[in-house]
Amino acid sequence: MHVQTRLAMVALLLLLTPSFAGAQSARSELERIARAMGATNLKSIEVTGGGVDYAVGQSVVPGAPWPRFNVTGFTRAADYQAGTLRDEYVRARADDPPRGGGVPTRGEQRVRMFMSGDYAWTVVNDAPVPAPITLAERRFQLWASPHGVIKAALANKATVKDRVIAFSIPGHMTMRATVDRKRLVEHVHATIPNPVLGDLTIEVRYSDYKDFGGVKFPMKIEESAGGFPSADLTITDVRPNAPIDVPVPEPVRQAASPYAKVTSQKVADGVWYLTGGSHHSAVIEMSDHLIVVEAPLNDERALAVVAEARQLSPKPIKFVVNTHHHFDHAGGLRAIAGEGITILTHEVNRAFFSRVLAAPATVSPDHLAKSGQKGAVDGVRDRQVLGDGTREVTIHHIAGNAHHDGLLMVHLPREKLLIQADAFTPGPANAPPPTPPHPFSVNLADNITRLGLDVDQLLPLHGRIVPLAELHRAVGR
Repeated sequence: MHVQTRLAMVALLLLLTPSFAGAQSARSELERIARAMGATNLKSIEVTGGGVDYAVGQSVVPGAPWPRFNVTGFTRAADYQAGTLRDEYVRARADDPPRGGGVPTRGEQRVRMFMSGDYAWTVVNDAPVPAPITLAERRFQLWASPHGVIKAALANKATVKDRVIAFSIPGHMTMRATVDRKRLVEHVHATIPNPVLGDLTIEVRYSDYKDFGGVKFPMKIEESAGGFPSADLTITDVRPNAPIDVPVPEPVRQAASPYAKVTSQKVADGVWYLTGGSHHSAVIEMSDHLIVVEAPLNDERALAVVAEARQLSPKPIKFVVNTHHHFDHAGGLRAIAGEGITILTHEVNRAFFSRVLAAPATVSPDHLAKSGQKGAVDGVRDRQVLGDGTREVTIHHIAGNAHHDGLLMVHLPREKLLIQADAFTPGPANAPPPTPPHPFSVNLADNITRLGLDVDQLLPLHGRIVPLAELHRAVGR
């Protein structure tokens, strides 16, 4: 074969296989980046440090920054081969007095969070508690770490152009990472699924790299979520290939989803208290429709609450009352919109919910995205009465509560019931009252008095049903 003919054939093959050539080029560059960062033979890593973090989704009002916490003793352990993550740290509120959500509101809190494969859990009082709603964010933290992002890029056929690495982990996240001229990761931009927003944008910036036995790691980590700061950490020590063991506890492995179980308790004719998880709801039967109070957490929980309500009564659900926009209490509203049900929330939240219910869920399409429905949101100001001649339901603003500027409670005057979230969560029976009294609870008691509400029982959306006297005892009255 003539030389010219062979060259023509080689050129033709290259023209026919550009994607292969591009893939080979991208992989070669990723391998060079991995070598520069010391990621090639890195199986696990443990880092320690401190700084600040923020309670994402817990702002005092939509559009405000997330509440801030001072963090001490932060330790993160990641095993890239096993796909596990362990976070342990101590934190305390940086704002005084506290405004917005997130715990603790007073004192220090020890946080222990874990992820392994498709399992996520939190250890509370030495007991593992399944926390699948946190899985997306913890999976992001593993694969957006400086070395994790390179390993994920290699495993997911990333493209590389002008020092920008781009790839997706289907159903979990899309990601872009930028490296500097030394081939060290300096910026990660990702989109992950979020029950409230549909898609949540997270950005991480890495700087001040140091060498730990050939492994380069940044001493400064700055993160933002949803456009607001979510972490600012200074790393003080790094242990490459540290032995890390994150076994999935048997109760977590065997547990069915904690969000699907709904238990209903009748508290009055046509009024039910729905429990079975960390966040509760209530169902109120009117003459020709139902009102549901709270659709928390995520699609699965909200749809389970809707299914239970439909078992309790054949009447259609007309309204879902949202107590406030915090992500744990609003995580089911996209599912509610997907069911064509009108959402009632405080006016301060209305524009926010109208916007996010119109937002896409591209990474992992949710119930709303699949339904083709558009969310309907109505705003409540100081007071709104829902009545039909058979029952009166009054929605009140809990004015001046530092937990949320638009916190709502629902009062049933005839039944003398009050439904509220986060202003007062009863402690264990016979436990001594908090000292000093919690300001959120004091504010709730003040609002009940100010409005002259006749209340016998409280139906908290965390905890247990208690008489009003329990609130009075907790606030020292």
